[in-house]
Amino acid sequence: MSGRTSAQRGLRGTVYQRGAKWAFMIELAPDPLTGKRRQRAKSGFETESEAWDALAEANGELRTNTFVASSTRTVAEFFEEWLTTAAMTLKPTSLANYTAFARAYVIPVIGTRRLQSIEPATLTAFYQHLLTSGRRKRDTDSEMYALWSCSPEDARMGAAEIARRTGVSYSAASNAVRRYRNGKVPLPVDPGLSARTVTSIHVMLRRAFADAVELRYLSTNPAARVRPPRIDRRGHMTWTPQELGRFLAAARSDRFYALWVLLATTGMRRSEAVGAVRSAFDPVAGTLTVVSTRVVVSGRAKRSDGKSRRSRRLLGLDPTTVQVLNEHLAEQDVERAAFGSSYHDEDLMFCWPDGRPLHPGAVSVRFQRIVRETGLPRIRLHDVRHTYATMALRAGVNPKIVSTRLGHATVAFTLDTYTADIPELDQAAAVTISNLFLPPPDEGPEAMFTDPLTEQPPG
Repeated sequence: MSGRTSAQRGLRGTVYQRGAKWAFMIELAPDPLTGKRRQRAKSGFETESEAWDALAEANGELRTNTFVASSTRTVAEFFEEWLTTAAMTLKPTSLANYTAFARAYVIPVIGTRRLQSIEPATLTAFYQHLLTSGRRKRDTDSEMYALWSCSPEDARMGAAEIARRTGVSYSAASNAVRRYRNGKVPLPVDPGLSARTVTSIHVMLRRAFADAVELRYLSTNPAARVRPPRIDRRGHMTWTPQELGRFLAAARSDRFYALWVLLATTGMRRSEAVGAVRSAFDPVAGTLTVVSTRVVVSGRAKRSDGKSRRSRRLLGLDPTTVQVLNEHLAEQDVERAAFGSSYHDEDLMFCWPDGRPLHPGAVSVRFQRIVRETGLPRIRLHDVRHTYATMALRAGVNPKIVSTRLGHATVAFTLDTYTADIPELDQAAAVTISNLFLPPPDEGPEAMFTDPLTEQPPG
């Protein structure tokens, strides 16, 4: 055995023989919560010299705050811990999504693996699995349609029986039957997840493993060295200005006409409009500040403070929208007076007659009902936001202004999102730039290039 001690070597810890092999024990910083002493051991070295070298390396990592003790912690154990602590910093919607991703996709596939065994190659294979055969959720829509379509045409199975057989709520079954009667049937389901969903899972893993690095569970973040699948950018389903006008005309008598107008003239998100508060509306200045939202978390509507820092913004309103909102709030004041002390006053701009807040899902259902009755092309409520964005860009509004009004993080994101929807802008740019130095095409090719001094073709 070597005669030199760890103190003589300037190291924290000790080396000792364990059976036929060698091991080291190192002193760590005290437990951050209890202050108790902590030690970590590592064995399996063939010689005493190898154990000393490993202890020296561990001491160097301690000095640079990069030491990671060997652990048998599994991916599943880590995620159960991480989701609990992440609840303190994540928004409710993000936490719900991450919890679903972890428990539906991550833990069933790689949950039993040691956290420290996860490498970039592991995640690359994991993403490929998700893309080809990762779908785990039941396709209840297809199950319900099979029951409904297989029943006699003159005696279609009702929503109550469909709900009982599939285990879904009566409301879900009723909405499904309504879709089937209107000719909207489920499409075949791909056994794999979409590239967008896999990318969302990648974003979660990158954040979770970054936290694992901070906690010294991992030395590096394996997800930071993996590229997520490419997402094909497709054009959005949008209405023309005329179609949007038809919708608003048809919705003129609807209780939430002011809500539809606000969405159409600002491009606000559904959660932002449903969560808008009266105190943030300034009818004199013609502005509305986005300060709160109403989001759906595990089926329940909850108040939140917005999607991001940039989503909390001041929106200028046109005079017509201001007038419509004023008329709507005046009617709301009459309802408040009628209900008296039983009115649920939460300062909301849009609510039920007794002040109770709206469920965002109910707003989407109401929107789709008006669209069906009007005979307009079917789009989602969120597509009204896309309609606003494309109309604004086509009208020549500065992309920076459009991006700010939409609450996007960057102008680049706005342009990347909507360029495919507005190909004519690229064509217009080509014509504008070429007109700076090329003559009109009817002047002939000889006029295309001239001497800069004589303005004559070079001869």
